[in-house]
Amino acid sequence: MRTIDFSPLYRSTVGFDRMFSLLDNISQPEPAQTYPPYNIELTGENSYRITMAIAGFGEDDLSIEARENSLTIKGKLQDEDAVEGKEVLFRGIAGRAFERRFQLADHVEVRGASLENGLLHIELVREIPDAMKPRKIAINDDAKVVEAQIEGKTKK
Repeated sequence: MRTIDFSPLYRSTVGFDRMFSLLDNISQPEPAQTYPPYNIELTGENSYRITMAIAGFGEDDLSIEARENSLTIKGKLQDEDAVEGKEVLFRGIAGRAFERRFQLADHVEVRGASLENGLLHIELVREIPDAMKPRKIAINDDAKVVEAQIEGKTKK
């Protein structure tokens, strides 16, 4: 695999640190994570839902953080075996700590999260500001209006 070294550019530029960091992150792919499994659903024209299967985790074991265009979900089980004095002979239910990151598009906001039946549901909505929405422009015959104003006539 070929890598690109951006360190010479760091020495000769000012204010481009974030851009070079993004390029570094893009050029180094992360290993594929398979735990916990998740779905991303389109629930409406501008609404989405992320559903994660996190059996055994409670609300106190989870942390959900939205920052800029990134959503981070962390889970870490509290050590119940040591507290209750149980001895587990076989552990088949995955209870390992995890951290899952999702990159969010511009104007996507997290609306809420719920935990039910071992599934974590995170609701997302894309709200485009009115200034960025497309708007319809009416076509007028401006040439006749301008001509009438020049001649001193008013058009009714």
